[in-house]
Amino acid sequence: MTPAKTRSGKKKTAQFLQKPNCTTCRKARAYMEKRGFDLQLRDLGKQRMNAEELDALIGTRDHREFLNTRNELYRRKNMKRNPPSREEAIDIMAQEPNLIRRPVILCGGRILLGFDEEKIKSL
Repeated sequence: MTPAKTRSGKKKTAQFLQKPNCTTCRKARAYMEKRGFDLQLRDLGKQRMNAEELDALIGTRDHREFLNTRNELYRRKNMKRNPPSREEAIDIMAQEPNLIRRPVILCGGRILLGFDEEKIKSL
């Protein structure tokens, strides 16, 4: 497996926003490290994202993509049928980082949510 490198031959760097005890995060991290990525790790539980950071991260994308559908709060509030507004979602995610779909991978101007081998290969 060839290491992930930029055109200039340097290792590709990615910001990796995670919860270290999350199984999906651990799988994605191991996969990316195996592919040679230099990961800048951020523990979303210890270094929470504030509303401004979340707003900038989401940008013009659909905020619902950033919601962790496996989260208990998501299910309890029935967010699938009654999704929160963008502003509400950002506020809730800032207060409850487990509601953020993870990992969040930022690399080369792209954002990937969750663990998707094919999308990671395309970075």
